[in-house]
Amino acid sequence: MALEQEQHTRTKAFQWLIVSALITVMLWQIPYGNFLLYPFTILSTWFHEMGHGLTAILTGGRFESLLLFPNGSGLAYHSGGGAFWNPLVAAGGLLGPPIAGALFILSGRNPKSSRRMLVILGLALLFSTLIWVRSLFGWIILPVVGLLTLAIAFKAGESWRQVYVQFLGVQACISTYRQLDYLFMPAANVGGQQLLSDTGQIAAGWLLPYWFWGTLIALASLVLLVASMRHAYRRTGT
Repeated sequence: MALEQEQHTRTKAFQWLIVSALITVMLWQIPYGNFLLYPFTILSTWFHEMGHGLTAILTGGRFESLLLFPNGSGLAYHSGGGAFWNPLVAAGGLLGPPIAGALFILSGRNPKSSRRMLVILGLALLFSTLIWVRSLFGWIILPVVGLLTLAIAFKAGESWRQVYVQFLGVQACISTYRQLDYLFMPAANVGGQQLLSDTGQIAAGWLLPYWFWGTLIALASLVLLVASMRHAYRRTGT
């Protein structure tokens, strides 16, 4: 009976996550819908810019600073690493949210890993603000989100933590499609500057056209979402 109840609960959680993803996509299409999703937009932007910066570090460069803007956009400044690695750093930003999202979804399989992941996220938000953030908006919003995340990690019930961390994971994975056109443009205006888009930077370094890389990253985001959901819920048959 206990096993059946657990499976029923997990099935309900899986269904709720699918519904939440569909509702999110619907909210993108209506006036003020993005306003309701604003906290998750900021978090996805943080994942994106941290993806750039951490990839720069992993490829031998430096993560100089991170800027967040009230409109939900951001910039990561990095140096070094060499021209060959620049496209990989650009890809790291695009794949940062879905990779983080997949890890969140997988961590939601049990209460302990859910709490652990939320603690890691909360501390990462706080420490990144101290080390890399260089914008007033970032200094204000990221500590608030970080402290709220830690509060949920330690104060929320076990089932709520699991659902919440997986909800964050789904939001991060599907954020790739919130501005799908960005994947398929060679340049974009970010923070008032006209810059090569991330796929434009990849194309400049690795020759194949930006739309090819945009398509590949869109598919990779979908694969990460589906694979992590299937793995997290494989025991329920969902």
